Amino acid sequence: MDNPLSRLAPQLFGDYPKLFVNLVDAMSINPNEERDEIKALLWKAYDFGNRHHEGQKRQSGKAYFTHCVAVAQTLAEWKMDTTTIMAGLLHDTVEDTDVSVETLRTEFGNDLANLVDGVTKIGGIKFSSRKEKQAGNFMKILLSVAQDLRVIIIKFADRLHNMETIIHMAKIKQHRIAVETRDVYVPLAHRLGMSSVKSQLEDLVFRVLNPSGYTELDSNIKSSKKHRDKFIKEIIKPVEEELKSYDIIPHVYGRSKSYSSIYGKMMSRVKTFEEIYDLYAIRIIVDKIEQSYLALGIVHSLYTPIQERFKDFIATPKSNGYQSVHTTVIGPKGKLVEIQIRTREMDETAEIGVAAHWVYKDGKSSGIDNNVKWLRELLEILQNESTDPKEFMELLKIDLYNEEIFVFTPAGDLVQLPVGATPVDFAFQVHTQVGMHCMGAKINHTVVPLNTKLKNGDMIEIITSKTQMPSYGWQKFIVTTKARNQINRYLKKNQDEESIKLGEEMLEKTLRRMKLLQDIEEFRNSFSRFGYSDRGALLKSIGSGMITVRDMFRKLRPQEDEIEDQTEEEESTKFFDFARSKTKGIILDGIDNLMVNFGKCCNPIPGDELIGFVTRGRGITVHQSSCKSLPLLSHESDRLIPVDWNVKSTDNFNVRLRIVGLDYKGWLKDMSECISKQNVNIASVDIKVTDSVAVAHFIVQVNNNRQLNRLIRKMTKLKHIDYVERAGR
Repeated sequence: MDNPLSRLAPQLFGDYPKLFVNLVDAMSINPNEERDEIKALLWKAYDFGNRHHEGQKRQSGKAYFTHCVAVAQTLAEWKMDTTTIMAGLLHDTVEDTDVSVETLRTEFGNDLANLVDGVTKIGGIKFSSRKEKQAGNFMKILLSVAQDLRVIIIKFADRLHNMETIIHMAKIKQHRIAVETRDVYVPLAHRLGMSSVKSQLEDLVFRVLNPSGYTELDSNIKSSKKHRDKFIKEIIKPVEEELKSYDIIPHVYGRSKSYSSIYGKMMSRVKTFEEIYDLYAIRIIVDKIEQSYLALGIVHSLYTPIQERFKDFIATPKSNGYQSVHTTVIGPKGKLVEIQIRTREMDETAEIGVAAHWVYKDGKSSGIDNNVKWLRELLEILQNESTDPKEFMELLKIDLYNEEIFVFTPAGDLVQLPVGATPVDFAFQVHTQVGMHCMGAKINHTVVPLNTKLKNGDMIEIITSKTQMPSYGWQKFIVTTKARNQINRYLKKNQDEESIKLGEEMLEKTLRRMKLLQDIEEFRNSFSRFGYSDRGALLKSIGSGMITVRDMFRKLRPQEDEIEDQTEEEESTKFFDFARSKTKGIILDGIDNLMVNFGKCCNPIPGDELIGFVTRGRGITVHQSSCKSLPLLSHESDRLIPVDWNVKSTDNFNVRLRIVGLDYKGWLKDMSECISKQNVNIASVDIKVTDSVAVAHFIVQVNNNRQLNRLIRKMTKLKHIDYVERAGR
């Protein structure tokens, strides 16, 4: 392009740049579209991007715009529409040049401008940490995906080229980008059915994070290539010949598995490269579905199949749209070979996932809705909830990494769920209201607990009740994001109501003691002075211990130095703080800011199995799971929640012991010495003697029930002791 006019009209005054020609050649132009028109549009975007990135260099020293062309080239190979490819050429103009989104909108239209805006990183927002920034960026991308799925496809093409050229960056930056790619983009590619992208990214991550392992494996694979190719041809030849006898001309080829996959097998099986046999995968591509099953029959007639490694994803496709028949057979010399059989359309979908389904007509997408149901549900959560970036990333990870099972409704409808899913997850997947009112379940016509893990092929029936609502205990076993989100929303609302009720009660009782009950409305309506949006938020903070009535009084009535019943108020505050402090050493799933105390009936200590009971207006009471009071609470089982210990070895807990024995001189001294020898402290003693029979109540301080049981055994062996038991109140 020596002629300066060639940039303005290269078709008339000179040749197009080679990179541009290659890009056009890679495109799948619709026959109904004018090729010259498409070429002119593409050149406009190419020239615009090239001019605005002029002078910018990558870390490698190459012109920055070569990266943009590489992204567009990948999108063209994925058969994306012209607008998407143009957006690939311009995806960094807003971030890295003085071009605005509005300028793009004027020059290229709303569609392209929105795509570039969706891919552009967040700017001008202050984040507390790099992780939070990454989460925020990703949240923006997914929100943009809600408007247009092509945003994430462009982002994958961008990330793929960045990982391919990452070697030129600083080591610490390489590591950070590789970890982000591994934790987010790889599993996301998997969930969107982009297996080729997933494998490429996995290998590129592997090369960065374990360069020595990658180099060694690369050397082994290259040195064995000749032998491997020969082995694959041995398997392929009879399969091809047999299929041709049925007038089927298949496309059969072999490939070694990805580097990361092979290395993972070596690590998990503790084997060398030479000891890993299932390195080979053969793909048989046919024209029709019925030919797929014919090919399967032929393969099984030629080679011995391994039954437990057969999977039919044509009959039951994965949620990401993936369809194929997988079978593993014993090939020549006893080596295991995985064979995948599918149609040409299925193969395209398997390689580039949702990108293969993209048919852009009249501004609307088609053919992808069912394959991105998971993503749409995630976006619904993101749009409807004020989700913290870090919380969102946790929700994201839950669904990104889970494998799938297939179960059925009583009507025979197929439902896809992650491995480990329970009837509660199934209920929410069917419909939110079914999940909210789920009270029981049947698996294959048999009643089962709600925490039962579902298996492939199970038929699930949900039993509902209008009075049933989600329980805290459900959080212990649910696995789907949809179920967790809906349950958390309900429980948070319920928890807030409990805190408001408790706050109102505390405000009223305190003001009554202070003889100021007539002023309660003044205190209720003072929420704005304490930075709250309404009286409910104020009462919630009182009930959760964030603010005390005493704090309110000091701010509202600073001129009143002398307050009647001050002692009572302070005692009340002390009591509340004491009760709340009992949360030390206790983990409650999904609950915070509620008063928690131990049940006096059983007084649990570390080592005891626990259960929590949600009271009305008095927070949560923690009992031993064997507590005799629990049967009295069983009619309200929805208010029972799981509780776990989280204590330090230095934490001590009070326990009451009841000791009965024959009274004699020195009896108390013997008791005390025995307790002291076990490194147990005595907090208090109460002894009564009637007719030479001594009944003593010791309150001792122990670390856990093992220390307590050891103490009881030692005391029981003392002379004239009838029995020693752990007492309640």
